[in-house]
Amino acid sequence: MNAEDITSISNWLVNKGLRGLDEMDIVNGFCQRCRAAGLNIDRGLALIDTLHPVYEGRAFQWDSQEPARTAFEYGPTNEGISADNWERSAFFHLRINELNEVRRRIGFGEPAEFYGLEGMVENGHKDYIAMIHRFAQDAQIGEMDCFYSHWTTMDEKGFSDEALDALRQLVPVLALAIKSGSLTRISRTIAEVYLGEDAAQRVLEGRISRGKAERISAVLWFSDLQNYTQISDSLPPDEIIPFLNDYAEAVITSIHDAGGNVLKLIGDGTLAIFKAEEREEACGRALLAQQDLREKLKGINERRQMEGQPITEVYLGLHIGDVFYGNIGSSDRLDFTVIGPAVNEVSRIASMCRFVDRDVIMSQNFVASAPPPKYAEVVSIGRYALRGVKRAQELFTLMPYEPEAN
Repeated sequence: MNAEDITSISNWLVNKGLRGLDEMDIVNGFCQRCRAAGLNIDRGLALIDTLHPVYEGRAFQWDSQEPARTAFEYGPTNEGISADNWERSAFFHLRINELNEVRRRIGFGEPAEFYGLEGMVENGHKDYIAMIHRFAQDAQIGEMDCFYSHWTTMDEKGFSDEALDALRQLVPVLALAIKSGSLTRISRTIAEVYLGEDAAQRVLEGRISRGKAERISAVLWFSDLQNYTQISDSLPPDEIIPFLNDYAEAVITSIHDAGGNVLKLIGDGTLAIFKAEEREEACGRALLAQQDLREKLKGINERRQMEGQPITEVYLGLHIGDVFYGNIGSSDRLDFTVIGPAVNEVSRIASMCRFVDRDVIMSQNFVASAPPPKYAEVVSIGRYALRGVKRAQELFTLMPYEPEAN
C-alpha cells in the first residue's frame, strides 16, 4: 500500500462519514479497500461504546472468509461471563496499562494470551494488532470515551512494517467516521427514549422553535396505577423504582406495539397519543393496546405475587379530541407535548376509575369513533360532571363477555 492508496482510503472514509453511511458499511468498505490496495486484512473488529438504556455499545466485525457482515450490540461488560471475557481481552490490557496498541505475532510463536486469540491461531491467522483511540474528555458522551479495533492477517509473513504504518494512519480516520455515525445514533436514541418516537422525529427534523405547535386530532390515553400512593408509602425506598418499572414496561410496550406514542411519564402516570388517518383506526389501536396491557398485567401480577411483592392494576382513561402538539416552555428549556382542553379531560376521565371501580373509562366522543371491541361490551356508566370541565358528559366502560353456560 502506497501513500496514494492511503490518501484515497482516507478520503473515502471522510466522505462516507460526512454522508452518514451506516457504520457496518463503513467498516466493510474500509476492509475491502485495504485488501484491494495490498493490505491483507483477514479479520477486523471495531467497538464503540454508546449511550443506551440497555446496551453498552456496538460492535462491527468483518472477515475475509465470511461474506456476511456482522454488527451487533453488546450488554454490560462489568458482570458475569462478559466481565471475565472483557478482563482477558487485549482492549482491557490497553486500558489498564495506558497503551495505544498491542501486537502479537500469534502464528510465529508469540503468546496468544488474550481472549479469542487461540481460536484465531487455530483458524490460520498469523499476526494480530489491537488499537485504542481515545477521545478528549470534553468530547465523551456517557461511556463513549474511545474507539477500539483489532486486525489480523493470514499472510504467511504477517503484517509488514508498511502495512502497520498504513493501519496506524488509517484507523484514526475510520474511528472518526464511526464516531460520527454513532453520535447520530445516540442523538436519536436519547430523543426517542425521553420524548417518544414521534416527538423525537419532529425535534430531530428541526422543529424546536418555542411556541411552534400544530393542531392535530388524536386519541388521548392517560393511565395511572391503582393505590400507588398507599403502596409506595409502605415500600422500602429501594423497591419503589423496580415496582414502577415493572408496570411502566407493560404500559409503554403495549402503547408502542399498537402504534401509539408515549409523551410523558408523570410519576406513576402515562400520557400517550394515537394518531391515524381515520379516527376509527386510532381508536382501534388504543383499544388493542388496552387489551394487550391487561394480558401483560396478569403475567406481572402472577410473578410478583409468587415473589411476595405488592401488585396493582392500571386505571385508564381514553378520549379523542383536538390538541396542540409542539414546543412549550422558555427559550432554554422546552417540552414537546400536547396541550388543550382534551388533555385535561382525559386525565379527569382516568381519575373517575377509582370512584366507579372500573379499570377503563372512555369518553362519549371516543366511543362514537371507536370500532366495537370483539372481546368486551361497551356499557354506559352514566353522566358525570368532571372537575375543570364545563359540561357533564356520558362515560363508558368495557364489560368482558362472559362465556355462555351450557
